[in-house]
Amino acid sequence: MRESKLKALFVTIIAVAAIFSLGACGSSSEENPVISSPIDGVAETSDVTVSDDGSVRLELTSVELARLMGGGINLSNTMEAYGRSTLGTKRPVSEYETHWGQPETTQEIIDYLKEAGFDSLRIPVAWTNMMDFETGDYTIDEALLDRVEEIIVYARNAGMYVTINDHWDGGWWGMFGSANADTRAAAMDLYVSMWTQIAERYNHFSDYLIFESANEELGFRLNDTDIAADSGTLNDDACFEMTNIINQAFVDTVRGTGGNNASRFLLIAGFGTNIDTTVDDRFVMPTDTIDDKLLISVHYYDPDGYCINVSLSTWGSEKDYLHMNEQFKKMEKFSRRGYGVVFGEYAVMVDRDGTPKENTLDWHRNFLNNCDYFGFHPMLWDTSQFYIRADLSYLDEEFTEFYRSRSLLARSEMTFDFIMEEAYYALRADLSNAKDLGRLPDDVAMAWLMYNSGDWSVIYSVGDDYSPESKSSGVEATDVLITGPSVYTVAVDFTGTIDGFANGVVFSALAIANGEALYPDYVMDILSIEINGEPYEMVAKPYTASDDGKTTRVNLYNGWVTAIPEKIRTADGSIDGVSPSPVDPDALGQVKTISVTFDFRQAD
Repeated sequence: MRESKLKALFVTIIAVAAIFSLGACGSSSEENPVISSPIDGVAETSDVTVSDDGSVRLELTSVELARLMGGGINLSNTMEAYGRSTLGTKRPVSEYETHWGQPETTQEIIDYLKEAGFDSLRIPVAWTNMMDFETGDYTIDEALLDRVEEIIVYARNAGMYVTINDHWDGGWWGMFGSANADTRAAAMDLYVSMWTQIAERYNHFSDYLIFESANEELGFRLNDTDIAADSGTLNDDACFEMTNIINQAFVDTVRGTGGNNASRFLLIAGFGTNIDTTVDDRFVMPTDTIDDKLLISVHYYDPDGYCINVSLSTWGSEKDYLHMNEQFKKMEKFSRRGYGVVFGEYAVMVDRDGTPKENTLDWHRNFLNNCDYFGFHPMLWDTSQFYIRADLSYLDEEFTEFYRSRSLLARSEMTFDFIMEEAYYALRADLSNAKDLGRLPDDVAMAWLMYNSGDWSVIYSVGDDYSPESKSSGVEATDVLITGPSVYTVAVDFTGTIDGFANGVVFSALAIANGEALYPDYVMDILSIEINGEPYEMVAKPYTASDDGKTTRVNLYNGWVTAIPEKIRTADGSIDGVSPSPVDPDALGQVKTISVTFDFRQAD
């Protein structure tokens, strides 16, 4: 069974391999000749010379470029640090640049990142930090344009590829979802004006500089209300349609400035930069006036409880590996059509104590092996957690050496064919060796209590798949094997976690894996709930149902259910007074222990 999944997942990319076998990785890392005079705009702010000859490689495709860019890193929490709400728009650029706690960027910092093994740099930018767009003036302050150019120069002097975008930027993107037609029109005017200025200002750089259309906001977050309080008018289909319109405007605007921009590589933000919504057929890549110069960007923080939050402390089950591998394979929809694929952000954040989480290196290794196998370009998101820019130090030596070993320089003697083949066997071996803690035989039913704390910091096996390894460090659970109709008790103990408790609840449910198949039409009649050893009285009547047709569930608190499902079962046969939230979250407070006793029997 495992072997068949591997064969289905790792299909040999013969056409891509043929392209990439033409040269070794090291050939792409050569710097362009140094120009003796600074680039226009940098002269006023810096005396540095620029390792960029302004050339464009017309024959190079975006699929090839994704390989040539090596591994990348974001200059995170720096030029995209949004400070205008407190600083206004006229302060020195350095005050915005350091607003989120990062140091001012120097050539030394960029050289340090290059030496650490990164061959490309993504510079997220908040252009409206220094723009009075509310008045209809979309002019970007020259000082901000100068400063971004200076950092581009730092990266080019280090021999790096560079990507610049417009990031979250205070959430002005929500103007596209405004109820006011004038606000929606202003949003497009702002966007086109912004990219016209950016494209014209940096037109002289070579195609080692890449423009990216947006960030995660280009999707459902076009309804954000950060700046446009009346936003939220776009339904799902309209969000896709508007995303496609914006991306097309990006391409048309940049190409319209001519010069190097007529054939520069352009990175198109996927829908929400989410893989599943980007491969949705409602998302359409823009048309272009030149062939093979568009790339597609997605982000990867999955599972988010492990990558972004601190609720999950471990990763590495067979299911974990399969999910990541299968997500990568979905992006072949674009690479097979000639679009280079870029993972513009990915990472596992450090744990609450500032140290790497368990299996952090395993997650990153499998991620980068997938990039090597499929020919995709990765850009690490790091806010000076692993690479501390303030003093040019490293958090973890093993992590640092791992990334350094994957640089273009370290791989200069390897062909792309060799790298892809090595990645294939590494992916296969890691999947074969993966832990299989949560997989249940189809003829076994297991009851457990899903739980996610109100602050998202503590979790136990949330989701219809029984995953006892999917938990916060220190959580102890009492799960029970279901052998037929009887009274059972399941429990979760949070006293071993860092805080010693779960802070409230954002989701919880009683569940039985394989319950629907083995015990159809059964109900879980909750007899008692104890929280911190004390009885808890429910505020509404629960019901038994199933989301996936396999796992039987009783929601204890589920704020996402806005309508009672049609097919539900209750202990008394009546649906009067049922609720997806029979537990009141406001009454819980600090949950040290929780147990649920239920009678499992056929419905009346």
